[in-house]
Amino acid sequence: MFGILVAGRLVQTNLRAVTETQFVTEIDNADSVNHIVVFMTGVSAFPDGMAASVHFCWPETGWSLLGFITNEKPSVIFKISGLKPGAATSNPFSAHSTHVAQVGISVESCEQLSQQTPVSGSTPSTANSYAEFTQKMAENFFNFAGSFAISQSQMSPQPNMTFVPFNVVEQWYNNMKRKLEVNPEWWKK
Repeated sequence: MFGILVAGRLVQTNLRAVTETQFVTEIDNADSVNHIVVFMTGVSAFPDGMAASVHFCWPETGWSLLGFITNEKPSVIFKISGLKPGAATSNPFSAHSTHVAQVGISVESCEQLSQQTPVSGSTPSTANSYAEFTQKMAENFFNFAGSFAISQSQMSPQPNMTFVPFNVVEQWYNNMKRKLEVNPEWWKK
C-alpha cells in the first residue's frame, strides 16, 4: 500500500508489518539523504475516516513524527536533513558514517491524527516546487547578470561584443516574478 522514495535510489515498497496498522522500512546509508517521499501506491485506499502518520528514526535520536498522508494527499515530500544527529554524535573514527534510518507508517483514525503535531522543520513546503525552482533560477540569473553590470562611462568599445542594458534584464526579472505570482504554472502553456 505504501512506497518510499529517496532521490537516486530505487523505490522501496518492502515495508514490514509490525502490527496490522503499523509498517516500517529501513533506509541504508541515510547520512546523505536530505528528503524522502512517502506515498500510497494506489493498490488500495484508506477506509473512510482513516489516514496515516509518517515517522522517521535516526538511531541516535529516536522517532520523530514527520507528517501525514491521506486519500486526498497520497504523497508527501519530507525534509529530514534537520533531523540528522549533530556532529557530537557522529563517529570520530570514520570519515563517512553509514547510518541506517527507519521510516514508520501508522494507519490511524483522522481524529487521532488531528491531535498529533509533526516535529518542527520536517513538514513539507506548501510552495509549488516548480514555482519555487523558477523563482530561484530567475533570482540567480538576475544576480549573475547584475554582477557584470557596468555604467556606460565604464564601457570600452568592443566591436565583437554584444551588450544588453541591465534595465532590460531587470525588466525581464520583474515580468517573471509577476507571471509566477499570477500563475505559477504559466510555463506549461
